[in-house]
Amino acid sequence: MTQPVAPEVTAVGDRPAGPPDASLRPRRARAGRRGESLAAYGFLAPNLVLLVLFVAVPLLWALWISLQATDGFGTGVFVGADNYVRLAEDGRFWRAVVNTTLYTALVTPLAMGLGLGAAVLLDGALPARGLFRSVLILPMAVSGVATALIGVLVFDENSGVLDGLLRAVGLPDVPWQSGGPAAFASVVLVTLWWRVGFNMLVYLAALQGVGAHLYEAATLDGANAWQRFRHITVPMVGPASFFLMIMNVIYSFQVFDVVFVMTGGGPQDATSVLVTYAYENGFVTRDQGYAAAIGVVLLLLTLAVTAVHWRTSRTRDVTE
Repeated sequence: MTQPVAPEVTAVGDRPAGPPDASLRPRRARAGRRGESLAAYGFLAPNLVLLVLFVAVPLLWALWISLQATDGFGTGVFVGADNYVRLAEDGRFWRAVVNTTLYTALVTPLAMGLGLGAAVLLDGALPARGLFRSVLILPMAVSGVATALIGVLVFDENSGVLDGLLRAVGLPDVPWQSGGPAAFASVVLVTLWWRVGFNMLVYLAALQGVGAHLYEAATLDGANAWQRFRHITVPMVGPASFFLMIMNVIYSFQVFDVVFVMTGGGPQDATSVLVTYAYENGFVTRDQGYAAAIGVVLLLLTLAVTAVHWRTSRTRDVTE
């Protein structure tokens, strides 16, 4: 005959042990979530501190300076929106806006298009593709100033390599420094040489994730090379295109080193962009308040273009 089993007692009394009180479960769940939140904030804290110190504080400080009249010496005088009113009436500022917009409109699609074309070629069975990849990626290891100095060696009117080659074949020299359109074209060409490798690298990584079965199925259906590129490659690298569009636009709005070293914004403001014009006002004429106002406008323009592209892009979340 089975003997009855005595109930288990707890350490604090003779009450039978049982399942934990149901009323304690929500409390323990809240404590667990609180602990996870604290741990997450602990990991995020160093980045948040750096973000506040090196992004938020400088932005707020620049906004405050843009509301002052300064001469580089002593304390600025609060003038409200006077600097922004000056911007609206400044012809050189609007010339810089036009140049920056044109530079962005040229560099962004050309760098992305050339990068995608190079990535497609180097993703296939191209002979010595490793060498070509290295040659295209090599400019990424060079700073913007060094790139611009190389550009000066190539496009110098007196001793440049390019004009020397043109003279050798009987063609006239091109005024790369003294002619406005030619100077602007030289800046664009040097920038493309510098940026195509980065675009190619991102596109090449995106192409690695496109399944070969998609191309095989399209080939069996009779699609030619252009149709496979148009209807498979381009849509499948949509997220990479969205990323590169944002990065190229931001870089183009913030370009400084290439323009400053190659042309200094000349001739006659033909290559002046917003950052070089802000530099001129902030460090040459010592009008920091006006330069800060240019920087704030540049930030707002960049945010506006990025927001519009974010809202209108249909490929940023495309996956295979």
